[in-house]
Amino acid sequence: MKHTAPEKKSPRKGAEKARAGKIFSLLEKEYPGTGIALNFNTPFELLVATILSAQCTDARVNMVTPALFRKYPSPVSFANANQTELEQDIKSTGFYRQKAKSVINCSRTLVEKFGGKVPNTMDELLTLGGVGRKTANVLLGNAFGIPGIAVDTHVGRLAQRLGLSGEEEPTKIEFDLMELFPEEQWTQLCHLLMSHGRKVCASRLPKCAICCIGGLCPSAFKFSKEKKLKDKKGK
Repeated sequence: MKHTAPEKKSPRKGAEKARAGKIFSLLEKEYPGTGIALNFNTPFELLVATILSAQCTDARVNMVTPALFRKYPSPVSFANANQTELEQDIKSTGFYRQKAKSVINCSRTLVEKFGGKVPNTMDELLTLGGVGRKTANVLLGNAFGIPGIAVDTHVGRLAQRLGLSGEEEPTKIEFDLMELFPEEQWTQLCHLLMSHGRKVCASRLPKCAICCIGGLCPSAFKFSKEKKLKDKKGK
């Protein structure tokens, strides 16, 4: 599958790519064997789980999906589901009304246009209700082995802090990362950044003192310094 950027950019410099390579290597050593946190057995289960994971922890989704997939074992089951009932089934994942609507619409499209099978191309996945580039890349990389960069809040935040992207829009961050890292690293890169974002590089107060890539991060200790200044002003 070919990914194409929405606009042409000048090639990233060799020094930037070299630093990106060091970051990848250090994270790979820090989180050996890390992979997707969502539990699934089929591409369709991963699709539903990924939709439910929006603004929700993977751990919570994994608590909900076993019973959910027993009750709705196929795209046809979800396509014919009562929306109000499905909302209650997934209520603990948050934003349950929109998620239920997305899962049902997505399932109907799968049944009507794809014979109930999850497609394995970006263009086709984007025709499904509730599926954007992030969800599509999660599916491509983890269900079909097709490299993709899924930019969630962790990936976006770390890309900015590490100086890998100066963009705010997820799609632009995605293509910035695609320029810096070789294609065979794309899917694993996301898992590494997500793991590091959860365990060390938190949104409000990252643990820079124990960060394995602190020496390569232009934002290292910036947030702790800012907090100290705010604390002093507040006294």
